[in-house]
Amino acid sequence: MTGSNRPLSPHLQIYRPQLTSVLSITHRATGVALAAGTLLFSWWLLAAASGSGSFALVQDVMGSWPGLIVLVGFTWALFYHLCNGIRHLFWDAGRGLEIETAYRSGWVTVAASVGLTVIAWAVGLSV
Repeated sequence: MTGSNRPLSPHLQIYRPQLTSVLSITHRATGVALAAGTLLFSWWLLAAASGSGSFALVQDVMGSWPGLIVLVGFTWALFYHLCNGIRHLFWDAGRGLEIETAYRSGWVTVAASVGLTVIAWAVGLSV
């Protein structure tokens, strides 16, 4: 058997990312973001239980521009993870595994997560 200098699998420098791989990585990243977001939610709950001074501080932080960006990002991560989780449930049932269907459902997942985020913030701001 002769040795070869060829890599055994595609190297990251020559690999072209596909929609399915990007969505998979994003699903994992949003899971991590949701875990971090629960820490912020816990901080908010503890501040609410601690008194008006602590709660006002957290409200000021979350109401600032960076805080709002984090909250919008958390909302999108929540909806993306939900929509992609539903997509995975269909895959677990053996449906939608064809390439065309996987790509179509991937774009639907992205569009639905953005749409749901916009709706949630539009409704939340109008209340």
